[in-house]
Amino acid sequence: MRVVELWRYPVKSMPGEQLATSAADHRGLAGDRQWALRDDGTDLVLTARRVPDLLLASVAAAPGRGPVRITLPDGRTTVGDPAADAELLSGWLGRPVRVVEAGADPGTYEIAIDFEDEAGSEWIQWQGPAGSFHDSTRTQVSIVSQDSLGSWDVRRFRPNVVVDGVGEDALIGHRVRIGDTELDVVKAVDRCVVTTRAQRGGIERDLDVLRTINRERAGNLAIGALVVHPGTVTAGDELVDLGPIPT
Repeated sequence: MRVVELWRYPVKSMPGEQLATSAADHRGLAGDRQWALRDDGTDLVLTARRVPDLLLASVAAAPGRGPVRITLPDGRTTVGDPAADAELLSGWLGRPVRVVEAGADPGTYEIAIDFEDEAGSEWIQWQGPAGSFHDSTRTQVSIVSQDSLGSWDVRRFRPNVVVDGVGEDALIGHRVRIGDTELDVVKAVDRCVVTTRAQRGGIERDLDVLRTINRERAGNLAIGALVVHPGTVTAGDELVDLGPIPT
């Protein structure tokens, strides 16, 4: 397998940036999911599960952990002033929000149990990791193959690493090397309603995406990995299977 695409998502649940190369450490790819919008009314981290409009903005970030700029669908842009940005984003989303950077306190997220009837469903909450706004404490870097994506647009699934070839699921429980970065692949990535949301660039709402994943893949698509030896990952790098995770 070889890396054909590399992505980071500076702001939780907003569109990603395709990269040529990236450093990777215990938080994941540099700058990945390092920012989010926090709802001041609930103290929850907003995601496109609750607020699909997040996927209609665009994001630009400086390398690493530098400042982030959010551009709304109507072209208005954050300016880096916390008060002004909070006012702009709150007006757009119709709720009091502010931009926050990941730190020692983990984010709290929510999801509807029934994606077919979100309005009538019970919503449950959980905490993610400290240091980033990933959903799972067991995924710092997500990897998916072109074969698993098939005809679906990669942007629906928000992976960090897209590889050619097939069979990434067989790497669960293995240590892999990409460039000079080593990762332990520890889980299959379970999918949610975000995969069905409309996005910028002509991606339409499509509930059949998640229905198909649930029916044909037991709800999973892609694999989640933890960085054990930081390094650099570059498009074109080979993914090397180093064998079972050492015990």
